[in-house]
Amino acid sequence: MTVIDPETQAGWVPEADDEDDAKDMPLSMRLSIADTLTLGNATCGFMAVYFTTTGILIPHLTGSNESGMARNSAATAVVLMLLAAIFDLCDGLVARKLRSSPMGAELDNLSDLISFGLAPAYFVLVYGMVADDAQQRVSALAAIVVLLAVVLRLARFSCVTLKDGMFQGMPSPFGALTVVSIVLLELPFVPTLLAIIGVAWLMVSRVEYPKPRGVLAVAMLGWIVAAMGLLAAWAFDAPGGQLLLQTGCALQVVLGAVIPLFATARRVNTFRYNRREARAAQLP
Repeated sequence: MTVIDPETQAGWVPEADDEDDAKDMPLSMRLSIADTLTLGNATCGFMAVYFTTTGILIPHLTGSNESGMARNSAATAVVLMLLAAIFDLCDGLVARKLRSSPMGAELDNLSDLISFGLAPAYFVLVYGMVADDAQQRVSALAAIVVLLAVVLRLARFSCVTLKDGMFQGMPSPFGALTVVSIVLLELPFVPTLLAIIGVAWLMVSRVEYPKPRGVLAVAMLGWIVAAMGLLAAWAFDAPGGQLLLQTGCALQVVLGAVIPLFATARRVNTFRYNRREARAAQLP
């Protein structure tokens, strides 16, 4: 029997069950498949920091000389950043094919900050503590520059509307992998520092980078898988693993330097073409 309040004439109804609560849940509180992939991105970034700490920094501070353990931990940390890049690539593809929740963009930015801002910056910081010729304070400054570059890039990405198919500035996953590749090359300290700062500048620059879609997305995925194989060979001290790793890292750094050159050349050619067209239109 339903009890009626004589003043309000409102009926007391049974409480909604769990299914009704789920249906009434605001859309902004529901996670989509794309959001789950984004959370996987954040998890990989955090675990990269964990392995960098437990496998590289702590053994160095405690005086352990287990180089194999440090190598395996460094490889694991970088593989986790690569996995984070795969999650970041896939969540965008899934969001376009299916759907993303209203908080998908915010989740993506926060996850990218962890995996491609904090994790590589921390990797640079630890490198400055364990490398023979490194200077800890200068390395800390370089790490801060990398972190702030990613923060500024993600903030700008949220506020600025760009033409379809292009990024402004080096994408943070690409920048993070380039920074880590520079560290793994084990170059002298000063060139390493300058290259890291150069990558940070590219991330906040106005250089246009194509978005990974279609064939480019497949090529990027293949490159990440190949990089994982190189890291595995290096981690397990396979014959030629060191050479393979250095070759892969060098290719990543060269690619990071070549794309801005092509983008700048294309912009210059476009500007010249538009100027010629404008002059031709003014002729009688």
